[in-house]
Amino acid sequence: MNDSSQTENQPPARSVTVVIAAYNASVTIARAVRSALAEPEVAEVIVVDDGSNDGTSSCAGNADDGSGRLRILLQPSNGGPSAARNRAICESRAPWIAVLDSDDFFLPGRICGLLACATNADLVADDMWQVPESDVDGPRKSLFSEALKEPRLVSFSEFVLWNVTDRKRPRAELGFIKPLMRRDFLAQHSLRYQEHMRLGEDYELYARALALGARLKLIPVQGYVSVVRDNSLSGRHTETDLLHLLECDHAIGQLSGLRAPDKDALRRHYGSIDCRLQWRLLIMAVKRGDWSACRAGFARPYPVPFYLLARLAERAIPRKALKLRRAIMARIPVLQRKPVH
Repeated sequence: MNDSSQTENQPPARSVTVVIAAYNASVTIARAVRSALAEPEVAEVIVVDDGSNDGTSSCAGNADDGSGRLRILLQPSNGGPSAARNRAICESRAPWIAVLDSDDFFLPGRICGLLACATNADLVADDMWQVPESDVDGPRKSLFSEALKEPRLVSFSEFVLWNVTDRKRPRAELGFIKPLMRRDFLAQHSLRYQEHMRLGEDYELYARALALGARLKLIPVQGYVSVVRDNSLSGRHTETDLLHLLECDHAIGQLSGLRAPDKDALRRHYGSIDCRLQWRLLIMAVKRGDWSACRAGFARPYPVPFYLLARLAERAIPRKALKLRRAIMARIPVLQRKPVH
């Protein structure tokens, strides 16, 4: 968290719009709104109630501080976070836009810290604190930990590769970041969230921005607190969600100006998503007894066949161990009946 202060008699310029998409978030939305309104640099907070049925908009209104900076917009039906954020962005007026999830919150000084590092950047993001939903005021851990000790610019290829999931390490993809985004850059390139995407929409927007020349600055923790839930959307994705991620990589790869390392990074990210998709399809095919569909995944390009074989091996080993244990346990009564000499 940044402790830099403003001149005593000079209030900070209000230059940031905070966008909050909310769906059935009555329990947490007030905390999110209050934390955003508490930042002196925030010009407005726009909450988009995405077709909630639990009184989310009323709870958001209860957090109003009377400054006239809070606006609550109602969607006619649930259209997903991308559509809600896009509406808020269209309605916003400040030169910088910040996204805050409805169950997360800011610590005091976060926006000031980001703005202090925003020179010559189109997106500036901080490492984020993570806390469990059951203990939001308890111990925190940072998303990137030792991997981010000082401010640095992130290239397109670095960003994409940092989003390749590795099952052997905790998830810490750059797609999780919540940057300040320069309005002029978004407007110049007509950048918006892809509304058909329910998984990876943040990754798509940031990757596309970088491919179009955006400068992303990543800095140590300033005070974004991400509340980790067991039932988060990112953990409940479908095969269609993964297919949309593949399509997004393909579309970004068609943009002009990408270098060979950029395209190689996209291929690696595409391959990692395809591995996850083909594994899901393989499991479904096995359950249906569709052996032709089972073989299809193994015909996919590298690294998919190797990934599928590794996952199958993981499942086979515990089963063999279980069979061995059962065999041993089955012999125990026989052994116990042998006379002792």
